[in-house]
Amino acid sequence: MHSDVILVLVIGTALAFDFTNGFHDTANVVATSISTRAVPPRIAIAIASLLNFVGAFVSLKVAATVAKGIVDPKVVEHAPAIVFGGLIGAITWNVITWYFGLPSSSSHALIGGVVGATLAAAGGSAVMSDGLLGKVVVPALVAPVLAFVVAAIAILVCYRIVGRLRPGSVTSGFRAGQLVSGGMLALAHGTNDAQKTMGVMVLALVAHGDINASHIHVPHWVVITAASAIALGTYAGGWRIIKTMGSRIIKMDSAQGFAAQGSGAAVILAASHVGFPLSTTHVISGGVMGAGAAKRLSAVRWGVAGNIVLAWIVTLPAAGAIGAGVYGVTRAFGVNSEAGPLVVAVLIVAGTALVFARRVRRGSPLTAAEA
Repeated sequence: MHSDVILVLVIGTALAFDFTNGFHDTANVVATSISTRAVPPRIAIAIASLLNFVGAFVSLKVAATVAKGIVDPKVVEHAPAIVFGGLIGAITWNVITWYFGLPSSSSHALIGGVVGATLAAAGGSAVMSDGLLGKVVVPALVAPVLAFVVAAIAILVCYRIVGRLRPGSVTSGFRAGQLVSGGMLALAHGTNDAQKTMGVMVLALVAHGDINASHIHVPHWVVITAASAIALGTYAGGWRIIKTMGSRIIKMDSAQGFAAQGSGAAVILAASHVGFPLSTTHVISGGVMGAGAAKRLSAVRWGVAGNIVLAWIVTLPAAGAIGAGVYGVTRAFGVNSEAGPLVVAVLIVAGTALVFARRVRRGSPLTAAEA
């Protein structure tokens, strides 16, 4: 049985990560609808928030994968600082990439942070390499390619069907279609991303002694709080990343937006059904690129796309290094000491506040996005 203070800190940090996940990944869900003027920004974000919340209740398979399929729960059972270090690594990486407007993966930041902290605490034997490779790394490579191909085929089919119709009615029709495809993408995001935080919260409860490491389950209050946190984060919106996703990769029309959103939703929902913790950032970026490239290769701004791919590659090791470092700092205060997590939490809150304050002084992201 470990300190209640550490449990509260870890659960609070998990929900803070979940909020930053929604904040960071808002662009994945709404950028295409906003950039094609299918839905006004505030309405798009409000709908996405609601459907993110609903989606969190659809399945718990991804939560189970994160809780018991990537690191050994029995190792975490004796070191709650592992979960805390992983969460801080993910939050820190999310803030860094948000600041620079890079749509990196919150999911891989979380998994990287937890794996890095676990490696620092117990070495490679505590990491389930088969689960990490088969349920994280391979899907991370396959999913965006699959979304690219599906979106490319979808947009070619769409253009074939509506090629001789009046442009005005076609645009109106696809904008209406984006209400459906965007809604499905938001629902899919909730089914996958909110689950990851639930899995980490379960690990925290295992470490505290509330859940037996041999009988993993997700309590109802965990589902509700995680769903609420990601929905609130989505409503807060990440306008810098919305600009990158919505206009800097390709100049998107409503048909391309429909194809990208639909392909992204299909891939994410299929992955959630089998318990793969996908990156929605990877998937929708692949869909956007596929919808643009099928029209013409030059439509995609490959330099921006290359920067996004670079952020994907760096995310796992960067968040892992931060997670390992945070675990080392907390461990220096003593095994299961409350002082280490408290000090780190105060420093993270102060640092995040400074980053946001600096951004506000430089100008509102919302104003820039709507201009």
